[in-house]
Amino acid sequence: MLLPSSIARRSFLRSSGVSVGSMALANLLGQSGSHGLRADDTLGIHSQGMKGAIKTLHYVPKAKRVIWLYMAGGMSHLDTFDNKPKLVDLNGQPMPESFTKGQQIAQLQGAKLNCFAPQHPFKKWGESGHEIATIWPELAGKCADDLCIIRSMHTEAINHDPAHTFMNTGSMNSGRPAMGSWLLYGLGAQSQNLPGFVVMVSTGKFGQSQPIAARQWHSGFLPSRFQGVEFRSTGSPVLYVDRPSGVSPSQQRDLVDAVSALNRIEADRIRDPEIETRISQYEMAFQMQTSVPDLMDISSEPAHVLEMYGTKGGDGSFASNCLLARRLAERGVGFIQLYHRDWDHHGSVKEHIAGTAAEVDRGAAALLMDLKQRDMLKDTIVVFGSEFGRTPMAQGNGRDHHLAGFTMWLAGGGFKPGMSYGATDELGYHAVENRVSVHDLHATMLHQLGIDHTRFSYKFQGLDSKLTGVEPARVVSELLG
Repeated sequence: MLLPSSIARRSFLRSSGVSVGSMALANLLGQSGSHGLRADDTLGIHSQGMKGAIKTLHYVPKAKRVIWLYMAGGMSHLDTFDNKPKLVDLNGQPMPESFTKGQQIAQLQGAKLNCFAPQHPFKKWGESGHEIATIWPELAGKCADDLCIIRSMHTEAINHDPAHTFMNTGSMNSGRPAMGSWLLYGLGAQSQNLPGFVVMVSTGKFGQSQPIAARQWHSGFLPSRFQGVEFRSTGSPVLYVDRPSGVSPSQQRDLVDAVSALNRIEADRIRDPEIETRISQYEMAFQMQTSVPDLMDISSEPAHVLEMYGTKGGDGSFASNCLLARRLAERGVGFIQLYHRDWDHHGSVKEHIAGTAAEVDRGAAALLMDLKQRDMLKDTIVVFGSEFGRTPMAQGNGRDHHLAGFTMWLAGGGFKPGMSYGATDELGYHAVENRVSVHDLHATMLHQLGIDHTRFSYKFQGLDSKLTGVEPARVVSELLG
């Protein structure tokens, strides 16, 4: 029997009479198209998961995985983790021009600029004495000594979408791979039946919930198999993966094998790495039909764990997603990103930031404690922060976007617990001491995962493209234990 040199996948599935729903995960991960991979760069599935492009790590890794708690919208550092008593003294008075002259300002450009005091009191917590606002009773009260706080972050973008893109990809230009995609490409995946890069999104009830575009977890110019997969915390976790009604597991296995065989013929003929993506993602979709229901079934979780998180799961909350993040980490998922869309506080910052902090406080603290009690925090990097900070100047009773100084914290993965690093000036405007850029953050995280950022690149359009860009970036060794 002669097979045609090229077989349309949709035509085959249509003639087979079986729903394409269970196969649609592949479409989540992009369309065919060559990205310039050499044949020996094509990465396949093996018994331990997906092979990575880095054959020998550059350093002994201190971490195996990343859980990024992404506070989307721009969390005010001045009302959370960066205490500025001088702002209290100057509250309502004109902001000194020496701070703002010639500086990039978002919506307050040309407006009268007045100082705006922190809206909640700060206190010292734990043996470390971290100064943290009292709106974090769980996180600060139970986990302060686990936190490595960077108070000297700065970024290059002042509006949400490019700032998200820069924080995730190291570039403000769309079309670059997300950090999770870089790591999946470089390190591979440990699990055969779950994606190596998973994203979940929760939405709160305070502030403006800015949209989060799916391209924030896109693979960019990397093959599409390295794209993040969004899991939903209510309803069906992953769209189109459920087995069609009336189709048995063995029937679906036969179909997946048949489609893969046809795709393999095409792959051998034209050497397109995106066909390899299609083959591996059909297989992944089939495996997920069993693994995802097991992941989402938290009936086996002890009552005290559910109480710690404050959720019974499946409610779409940030806490529920934190619990799922721990379960994903246990099952070998290497990069897990949890967005909470509720931090855009242009007005009513006092009430709204307290409400938003309450939405994430317990879940974040529970995740750290849960990882720690399972001896997983030591090799898990937990990151917490926003795309930028908020202005020391008032925008009515809120704050505007701010790029010149803000705060993030990390825990686990070899970062020094109980450490405070860097500082903004006395009004919280500029990062002035031990400044840390977004590229520095990426370089340091890569280092803890065993990767030298200067040696980790991908040839695209004739250039060796890197997550950390072309400008000098440094590993912030002072943060590392």
